[in-house]
Amino acid sequence: MPRILWADDEIDLLKPHVLFLEAKGYAVDTVSNGADAVDRVKAGGGYDVVFLDEQMPGLGGLDALQEIKGARPETPVVMITKSEEEHIMEDAIGRQIADYLIKPVNPKQILLSVKKILQGAQIRGEAVQRDYLQGFGQLSARIGGDLDATEWTEVYEQLVRHDLDLEGADEGVRQILDDQYREANDRFAGFVEDRYPRWIEEARAGEKPRRDRPTLSHELLPSKVLPHLGDVGKKPERPVVFLLVDCMRYDQWLLFERHLHGLYDVERDWHFGLLPTATPFSRNAIFGGMLPIDLAKRFQSYTVDERQDESSLNAHEDEYLQDLLDRKHRGDVRLRYDKLISQADGVSFADRVADYLQHDLSAVVVNFVDILAHSRSDTKILKEIAPDVPAYRALTGAWFEHSWLLAALQEFARHDCTIVVSTDHGAVRALHPTKVIGDRETSTSLRYKHGRNLKVDGDDAIFVKEPETYGLPRLGINENYIFAKGDSYFVYPTNYNRYVNQYRDTFQHGGVTMEECLLPVVTLRPKG
Repeated sequence: MPRILWADDEIDLLKPHVLFLEAKGYAVDTVSNGADAVDRVKAGGGYDVVFLDEQMPGLGGLDALQEIKGARPETPVVMITKSEEEHIMEDAIGRQIADYLIKPVNPKQILLSVKKILQGAQIRGEAVQRDYLQGFGQLSARIGGDLDATEWTEVYEQLVRHDLDLEGADEGVRQILDDQYREANDRFAGFVEDRYPRWIEEARAGEKPRRDRPTLSHELLPSKVLPHLGDVGKKPERPVVFLLVDCMRYDQWLLFERHLHGLYDVERDWHFGLLPTATPFSRNAIFGGMLPIDLAKRFQSYTVDERQDESSLNAHEDEYLQDLLDRKHRGDVRLRYDKLISQADGVSFADRVADYLQHDLSAVVVNFVDILAHSRSDTKILKEIAPDVPAYRALTGAWFEHSWLLAALQEFARHDCTIVVSTDHGAVRALHPTKVIGDRETSTSLRYKHGRNLKVDGDDAIFVKEPETYGLPRLGINENYIFAKGDSYFVYPTNYNRYVNQYRDTFQHGGVTMEECLLPVVTLRPKG
């Protein structure tokens, strides 16, 4: 039985309230002054909630609150007062009260406060579970329907919201959501396989994105960032900062965004990560403003050979970006490009915000989330800390809350500028191995491969026989591409069990899932 302590110098007048709480199953002790309330708490009364009248003779409510918090900081305290003066509210809030009520109070107000404190999380959890289960059939029917590109982003948003709301829910409900996610990704892969070649054809023909054809990676800067610079030939009204957070999923962004609503007006949009959803392809395409097949023709520096040093795969982004600006007749734009890899790089960035604002366009690549994903694969302690998707998401959220990136965004918010945040691809937890056969020249990635005469087991991959139809360069005769569906990853038959065990339950990218392909584009405008 939950125990309540109520301190009020007119406690006798509150007898009906006390009886009401007792009838609802609470044990209520009463005292008529603050000193007795403090003594009861210090004596180890084990109270779940303490109600304190703010104005009592002798030891007043605020002073009693301070002593109670000093003795039992975990005890929730509700302040009740006749005063509506703002400074008293602020003083009470500053001393970590659980709730604040203005007299006269009625029994149901008191009951609501108790329930909110003691059962709020449980009640909210039950409500979101109930709402999800009630809407399950409707969402499943939508997933099974004939959706266009915009509708798929809406479905993904809905699933992510459920995922966030249902953290800590019953295991059975979480399993239902996981199964629905899996079904959605299966359908999504079929949708992409059916529509993607047409999107590429239309993009190469210069057709604009529309409801059933999303903005693709190479169209991100021209359509979502460069317009903020204003008209060609005119000096931009305010600096634009483009932050590309490598390997950031939409659910991770929503955790980041919670810390920004007081600083910025937030506008969300989407782009679709080019296939394969990986650095040599989707990310270089972003900065070059071209499909991979066209980048390969234009730049001798362009490479897709993952067997080279990883840093070489995106070593020319600044060159590609300047070329994009020149092609768009924006060569006069004062450009700055930086790639932030180490903690020292990030701290320096946060300390030099003013320097970035001296340029018309600053493009900044933030590598930490990608580094974290790879580190989890290689480090046992990180796997222990983040054993599943909610825990991995929470880990990235905890990083952002205490990061130099948030510090930099807080500083940018003090200036007249426009911030655009996006990513090159997301990542998915790889759980199911799929055998693939290729020669020695086949690429090494786990969620996609390109090489000669590739073969793959079952229906776990999209097989691309003609790379040109996917906007991809063909590096040799009979070269094919394969992209993993769902949560599968590719393993060669040689040393199969060794590599299955090595790469199972790692976060990977390059394949075709909503998490990897449906990517947020967020425009931040300082409220100040």
